[in-house]
Amino acid sequence: MASTALEDYLKIIYKLEDSGSIDKGVQTSVIAERLSISQASVSNMIKKLADNGYVSYAPYYGVSLTDSGRKIALNMVRKHRILEQYLVERLGYSWDEVDEEAEVLEHAISDKLANRMWDDLGQPTHDPHGSPIPNIEGELVKHNWQSLIDMPLNQLVCVKRIKNRSPEELRYLASIGLTTGVNLVVKNRAPLNGPLLVEINADELHAIDYRLAMALQVSKIK
Repeated sequence: MASTALEDYLKIIYKLEDSGSIDKGVQTSVIAERLSISQASVSNMIKKLADNGYVSYAPYYGVSLTDSGRKIALNMVRKHRILEQYLVERLGYSWDEVDEEAEVLEHAISDKLANRMWDDLGQPTHDPHGSPIPNIEGELVKHNWQSLIDMPLNQLVCVKRIKNRSPEELRYLASIGLTTGVNLVVKNRAPLNGPLLVEINADELHAIDYRLAMALQVSKIK
């Protein structure tokens, strides 16, 4: 089993578990969709991962990481987010460019190099999108941030994290000034999961797709 394939599977399962949108194991159909491969290929790999003790699998429940599988996944997440921060802070990449580069590089760098990069950056706790970087022990900073869709109208909030968005979506958000650290207010919400009208930094009004708004994690400003 190729190590890169193992790492990719475990990281995807971790991200799906961490999404908070499931109340049981991760379904193989969802993994297949995320990796753009057949469900039969996913089933074969999940069996190998289970045989090696990295995941648990039960019919009708799905896949979940074991402690050893989660350790590998968190190490890959750590490398990926350190690389993203390094590319932005040291090499001048924009935040919509870094995910693709980090996906390749995360398999090539050693733990030692990742730690050196992390130290050089001042041991950051978050990547350019606000996602927490696991520390050397694999521990994550915990936050009580909420999705923008859960905010009441006219509540001033600060954008803390933008979860797993495409380069096109990140470019759009940057073009309207919606990045981590900015303040905004939801001024209107269309029914039936329609778009949200937000005011950014007490200035311009912009419409945000409901699905995209779900990915924006914010904290209230009293």
